[in-house]
Amino acid sequence: QVQLVESGGGLVQAGSSLRLSCAASRSIFSLNTNAMGWYHQAPGKQRELVATITSDLTTNYSDSVKGRFTISKNNARNTVYLQMNSLKPGDTGVYYCNYVQVSPSWNRTRPLGPWGQGTQVTISS
Repeated sequence: QVQLVESGGGLVQAGSSLRLSCAASRSIFSLNTNAMGWYHQAPGKQRELVATITSDLTTNYSDSVKGRFTISKNNARNTVYLQMNSLKPGDTGVYYCNYVQVSPSWNRTRPLGPWGQGTQVTISS
């Protein structure tokens, strides 16, 4: 069974940094063979993909976070990270991780596993 546990969120001021972690259980998916993504769900909005990392370390980002966020992973720990710098109030929301099926079309990259509880990020102006 796939289990995803996100952590590292908090309340910070605009311009600050946070580092999120996603601990993933090894199951039919693993970071050695599958891509992982971070999603952002702003209040009252749909969940949106913001970053992906493949098994061979290829990374991609949404335009909204490109240049500010960095996704990385530790295969030995089966953990994925999201370093978030220069945070803006618009980055406020719940952040989720999930294994993903990467598509050349960003909007067609889809999650593969069940969702975890997410971690709340709140940016004050």
